[in-house]
Amino acid sequence: MPLVGRIKNGPDTIRILLTTDNHVGCFENDPIRGNDGWKTFDEITQIAKDQDVDMLVQGGDLFHINKPTKKSMYYVMKSLRSNCMGSKACQLELLSDPSTTMFNGVDEVNYEDPNLNISIPVFAISGNHDDATGDGLLSALDVLAVSGLVNYFGKVKDCESITVKPILFEKGGTKLALYGMSNVRDERLHRLFRDGKVKFERPGVDTDQWFNFLVIHQNHAMHTFNSCIPENFLPHFLDFVLWGHEHECIPYPVHNPETSFDVLQAGSSIATSLSEGESPDKKVFIMNIKGRDYSLEPIELKTVRPFVLREIVLQKTDLVPGTASKADVIAFLTNEVEKAIEVAKNTYLLSHPELTASNGGDHNDDTQNIPLPLIRLRVEYSGGFEIENVRRFSNQFVGRIANVNDVVQFYKKKTQQQPEILRKKTKFSDDMVDESLSEKNTTELALQDIVSDFLKQTQLTLIPEAGLNEAVKKYVDNDDKYSLNQYINSEIKKETKMLLGVDIDDQEFHGIEDEKHTRNVFKQILLQLKEGTYTQMNLDAETAAKGSKTKGKTNRKTASKSNEIVLHASDSENVLHNSSASRSSHARSVPHPVTYAEDENEILTSEEEYDPEPVKTRGTRGGRQGKGRNGM
Repeated sequence: MPLVGRIKNGPDTIRILLTTDNHVGCFENDPIRGNDGWKTFDEITQIAKDQDVDMLVQGGDLFHINKPTKKSMYYVMKSLRSNCMGSKACQLELLSDPSTTMFNGVDEVNYEDPNLNISIPVFAISGNHDDATGDGLLSALDVLAVSGLVNYFGKVKDCESITVKPILFEKGGTKLALYGMSNVRDERLHRLFRDGKVKFERPGVDTDQWFNFLVIHQNHAMHTFNSCIPENFLPHFLDFVLWGHEHECIPYPVHNPETSFDVLQAGSSIATSLSEGESPDKKVFIMNIKGRDYSLEPIELKTVRPFVLREIVLQKTDLVPGTASKADVIAFLTNEVEKAIEVAKNTYLLSHPELTASNGGDHNDDTQNIPLPLIRLRVEYSGGFEIENVRRFSNQFVGRIANVNDVVQFYKKKTQQQPEILRKKTKFSDDMVDESLSEKNTTELALQDIVSDFLKQTQLTLIPEAGLNEAVKKYVDNDDKYSLNQYINSEIKKETKMLLGVDIDDQEFHGIEDEKHTRNVFKQILLQLKEGTYTQMNLDAETAAKGSKTKGKTNRKTASKSNEIVLHASDSENVLHNSSASRSSHARSVPHPVTYAEDENEILTSEEEYDPEPVKTRGTRGGRQGKGRNGM
């Protein structure tokens, strides 16, 4: 495994700070937690400056929403300007053509721009929270890139066929090939990998001497069959993978014996939800690369708000079901919250010894310097216990905790058989679903049910359900207020174009009792579509169909054609077609290495042949850490 501090900084060492899922702007309107995101990101950039790194690699979800507020953008730009700009020269030599791998708005990396003084270049990919939307498919990272503050790479412009090209660096005798893949919907990317439509290019010069580093932002844990990217889908020539999107911090690289590369799940830098995966300590990592060897050093973040999560089963306490009153239950839970607050205080002081030292060892004087903690009690109250209103119970701790509205979460153990939809959408048994199905997945399934029921009750028969689910999910998760409007308008344009292409004279109106009237109504509908005044398609269609039973046959034929068009267009919606970018014509001191395509994935021809093993998480891998390239 790579040892801490094994490789020292030197003329042949590439030193990188690794971070993912910063979520700047999360809870921005919260009067207590509103500044947590940008304060921690500022600490991360300050660490990069103090540790004298050569670059900072960010693994997606820099912002919490894809349209960050002016406040979030301001503080991120301020941190980058204060800590990543300076007179110190960057020692990395770029060997590849940036116009084919980065999307900065200009054909060069920011630290080679003569108009900018960049001491620590930031290389970032986009995640599912800060992905590109709207006209032009621009994201917040595009704005930061064109301003010269970050280098945006790994952008996926064609979701039907993906080619991943590396950015090639050299420092002394060390060669680094940095690959990046921004977030793509997991089901779609899973299908592309399965069908062999994801290609990775490798350097054509000294191919085996490069340290191959991939940054990816996808589901790591397997929730359903195709809603994650198994590690064995990735090419086996990789040496190291920085995996974003998962918020649990695993503070060491995990070696995959099947693929021979190591995977680091760095986790989020702040807690965006009060779940078990957010409870481990938040860290960033300093990576030293020399030749084909590397070492990794975790650094704990100091500005993170303390978080304590406790699981309580009331039947396993001294409280007796049916005998314990509501007041007894509330008194017991209040005492548990008090204990959790004390644990959060002591834990924070242990990680900040400077606070105790400044007060002469007196812990009582440190309270005012400790940020209000996040406390969550998950209480299972099966057995007939009476419980209190969540908000009323939480409000008694105002001024002492940060989450004053949801300190407790009550739930009952599921004993009934799971709904059919859950059994179909997961590969787990019913018992595993009871214990392992996360709140997020349950919410997504419930949201899909709501949308499906809504479509059944309305006349939106031409709107694809899968696309509408995705638009609603963006509206909820990314706070994208225009996602539904944009999607529905796009579908209306597609359906209108299809209907306007229908030749009325060729339609089968023979046999209808009032053939002339039906043909006239259909022509009137198309005329209204052209003029943009059509609003009552179903009403007019019903009027036209009164005299005939065969009209439904024509409608089914038209709807079938419409569905074919929508299914063909849904995968390519909001996607910029990949155009051949011209290479830069200016001369460089070092020629660009020739690249060639290589696909080492074992692609199966059908879904039936594929039977992947579940991704090994922190709980199932047995704590085996990565070996690195040094064999230690």
